[in-house]
Amino acid sequence: MTIHANRRHLLAVAMATPLWANWAARAAAHERDADTILHNGRLITMDDALPTATAMAIKGGRIMAVGDDAVKGLAGTGTRMIDLKGACVVPGFIDCHNHPIGDVLLYETLVGNPFEVEFVTIASIIDKLKAKAAKTPAGFWVEGFFHDDTKVKDGRQLTVDDLDKISTTHPVMVRHRGGHTVFVNNLALALAGVTKDTPNPPGGTFDRLPDGRLSGRITDNAIDLVEEKGQRPVLDAAEKAKRMRAGMAHISGAFSRYGLTTVHHQGGDLAAIQDVRTAGGLKHRVNYEAQGKMVDQMIAAGLKTGFGDDWIRLGATAEHTADGSFSERTMALSTPYAGRTPAYYGNVTEPQDVLDAWVEKVVRAGIQPNIHANGDVAIDMALTAFERAQAKLAVKDLRPKITHCTLVNAGLLKRMAALGAVPAPFTSYAYYNSDKFGFYGADRMANAMAFRDFLDHGIKVCAGSDFFPGPFAPLMGIQGMVTRTGWNGETWGANQRVSVLEAIRINSLNGAWAAKEEAIKGSLTAGKLADYVVLAEDPTVLKPERIKDIPIIETVVDGRSQYRA
Repeated sequence: MTIHANRRHLLAVAMATPLWANWAARAAAHERDADTILHNGRLITMDDALPTATAMAIKGGRIMAVGDDAVKGLAGTGTRMIDLKGACVVPGFIDCHNHPIGDVLLYETLVGNPFEVEFVTIASIIDKLKAKAAKTPAGFWVEGFFHDDTKVKDGRQLTVDDLDKISTTHPVMVRHRGGHTVFVNNLALALAGVTKDTPNPPGGTFDRLPDGRLSGRITDNAIDLVEEKGQRPVLDAAEKAKRMRAGMAHISGAFSRYGLTTVHHQGGDLAAIQDVRTAGGLKHRVNYEAQGKMVDQMIAAGLKTGFGDDWIRLGATAEHTADGSFSERTMALSTPYAGRTPAYYGNVTEPQDVLDAWVEKVVRAGIQPNIHANGDVAIDMALTAFERAQAKLAVKDLRPKITHCTLVNAGLLKRMAALGAVPAPFTSYAYYNSDKFGFYGADRMANAMAFRDFLDHGIKVCAGSDFFPGPFAPLMGIQGMVTRTGWNGETWGANQRVSVLEAIRINSLNGAWAAKEEAIKGSLTAGKLADYVVLAEDPTVLKPERIKDIPIIETVVDGRSQYRA
């Protein structure tokens, strides 16, 4: 018999209390009763002291005990007993990199599927945006969101000619879901004064067609030059706040349906998050990663990483961008991309000295730094900046975060381990974006999203879906990490496979460690927050290619059900 968490004495006291005990003694005994007891299940705890269990007791939003049927002895007259009937319980999933754009999901025109693999046609994109243009005043932007260039049945890129079919009186922009490229029509280019003779700015490109004309595809630092032109509707403060609140409540519900209990937010409207919480609509815990002016405001106010409570806490900075995108083929590489003339190495979006100064500034202020670095060149730059700040400031337990950290090598892995850096690679990409791996080839993909290498080097790698660029479903991510096989049946980088248990740990306990919250979440351990997910099947015994389709029965945060199938 096992009751984890030093609860045996509670049972002994409760059983020894005579029926004629006074009211105070009976009240004290009642305080020892669990609020909820789960039993007859398969618990995967991520606690090395007790890796598996069959029962768990919850009290006051915390895990009270974990073990076998002896846990049921903590029940009182008011305890809710839940027979799991063999269902599997895992710690709540933690997404360490997410852009929670619920307002976009609700209010913008979506030309691709945010959550699943779905192919569309260029004609469908044109039709959706034509309908949008018909309701939009001339001169105002018509925009489409969640475009994925390899999920198009036509088998080719959007071009300026396609987008001219939507409108010649509106600037048109189709945003790649990766966030580092856009596709625009001729009017958008003309408003920005961009011609075929316009040079590429540092860290960005205006792409061209084989005949030398502008293709309409724009990358990274070149996007702002076009985006700032044209007109967009001006919303008053009340309407903005309304949309932010509605969007946050909407995406919080979606997170819960997929089993996420904590999400690291890349910026966003902090007031809206607080308002939704106050209204009772926040279903997940928020680790808020500030960006831009808000980082400066934190520094001015003396606010450091960790400020807040168990529901909303200030985390690392939002990703400070050092290079381009993996999915859009603009990340900074030490060797050129295949088939590009002239030779193209991707986009470095910030020079080393500027990156160094930024890291030193935030580290000096007690804020955990976080750099977006995909390619090996950018990862080297991020590590250099971290190493220089650490050498100068000697901060203990810095845990600098590298968002994406896609393409690594032996030297980078050694430096990351020595520094205690926390990589947050793409999780759902191995399944969702396997159609893009061919652009990089087998050799590069053997060193990309390198979960196996990270673990083998003692690096506490965590999970970063990078929604909106990738779906945020943790089970899709776990399946891809275990199989390295995509939706199209192609397997890339099989040497980077991890076990199911390792994948669950990456999506739970390692995520807690990334935010310095491992003492309160990430495993089913007595004393920790009662955040967990009930799965219809045990992913450790299921065929790996079925993991993403396991039904989620319930998502629980703080001991309270946030989603139930």
